[in-house]
Amino acid sequence: MSSISTDILIIGAGPGGISCAKALAEQGRKVLVLERRPEIGPKVCAGGLTWDGLLRLVPEDLIERSFRKQHIFSSCQKTVVQEENPIIATISRKVLGQWMAEQAKHVGAEIITNSKVSSVDGLRVTADCSGIRKTFVCSQLVGADGANSIVRHSLGIPAEARGIGINFQIPSFSERMEWHLSTRSFGSGYAWIFPHKNTVSVGAYSPQAKMSAGRLKRNLLRWAEGRGFHELQELPCQAALINYDYRGYQFGTTWLVGDAAGLASGLTGEGIYPAIISGETVAQQILDPRYNNDSKLSALLRRQQQHRRIINLTNRHSVCSLLLTELFILLLRCHLLSFHALEMAPSLQKT
Repeated sequence: MSSISTDILIIGAGPGGISCAKALAEQGRKVLVLERRPEIGPKVCAGGLTWDGLLRLVPEDLIERSFRKQHIFSSCQKTVVQEENPIIATISRKVLGQWMAEQAKHVGAEIITNSKVSSVDGLRVTADCSGIRKTFVCSQLVGADGANSIVRHSLGIPAEARGIGINFQIPSFSERMEWHLSTRSFGSGYAWIFPHKNTVSVGAYSPQAKMSAGRLKRNLLRWAEGRGFHELQELPCQAALINYDYRGYQFGTTWLVGDAAGLASGLTGEGIYPAIISGETVAQQILDPRYNNDSKLSALLRRQQQHRRIINLTNRHSVCSLLLTELFILLLRCHLLSFHALEMAPSLQKT
């Protein structure tokens, strides 16, 4: 069987892989992206984009709803955060993915869908492409293939710190974007109500150390029932793992971005913005090995580590989880803390 050669091979056409591909193709590099799904975009995702993250870069006609107010609840308190600009807007994850893919293809990146990678041996990758087994050889390999990354596995890097997100997309309408921080139901995670154009995303996220997927779903259904979402029992749900076990992103000529690198926030589950930042950083370093202007990625890593320390503390002491949650709400109410202290933003890849 003959091999297909390319300069740079990217596994995964999510936001991280596509951002990396676009940045490389713009500079004339030969880039090939393999995506295991038949189409680009669909993924378990609450669909939230923040003003400080990706929102300002997305065309307005792709946005479904935008919110200047955030309604935040704990077991004992509630508060409303309001800003001049939209804090969070909702978007279809499918629409976002396909828009990003078109941007990458426009500058020369090639994307092959329905291509499931079966093995990675150094810079040699074997995949089933629409039922045909093919082998690809490259000079640089980028793993952008999510929390269960086969590229990460090929490097022998475990992924032990992970979270779980569960999402229902309900045909309904809601006026308010809501966050519910209940330590009893969701540990150091949270539940959300994110209104879209014709549907409402209702879901929950929690780090896995203290919350199994089954328990999280049961707690989510019980919580949602108490808020009038009686139909969830009859609707299909989607679930996704979120990897926040960061152990580096460059391994010789093999790179990891986004969830594959463990760059999601363990506290919020946000993965889209970290994927894009890491994808662009990896592209710049492939283009110029001397590139070291990675201030966005460095800031993201500092925030991710802060979030992980909070998780470790609350997982060891349940009382700490309750106290920190109530303190967070109190500081928001007193305007002593910005809502953005929790960003990276709220979307499952979650997100």
